[in-house]
Amino acid sequence: MFEDFGWDQPCYVISVAARLVGLPAQTLRYYERTGLLEPSRSRGNIRLYSPWDIERIKRIRLFITELGINLAGVEVALRLMNQIREMEQHLLRLHQELDNLKSQQMADWMNLDNKSQN
Repeated sequence: MFEDFGWDQPCYVISVAARLVGLPAQTLRYYERTGLLEPSRSRGNIRLYSPWDIERIKRIRLFITELGINLAGVEVALRLMNQIREMEQHLLRLHQELDNLKSQQMADWMNLDNKSQN
């Protein structure tokens, strides 16, 4: 469903977003007032939701309805999930840097070996 748009491209008005997640539009407005959501706004100040926002709303709904977490707990859980994602990205960058250093070290050893043979 999200292939046609960028993950963070605002493309759904509130009525469509509400229908996609199975919640009333008023609930989405409430989530925004509490700081759980920050939809983009059009020039006419219309709320626009991205596929990323839709997934976030689904996660919020899951936390509240399935796990019984209150809004304060949802905020903490979402913040922790963001921190985990940031740490995973940082770890990936560190692994890539390590791989680059290993490759460079191997190339340096090969150059030293070639020099010593000459």
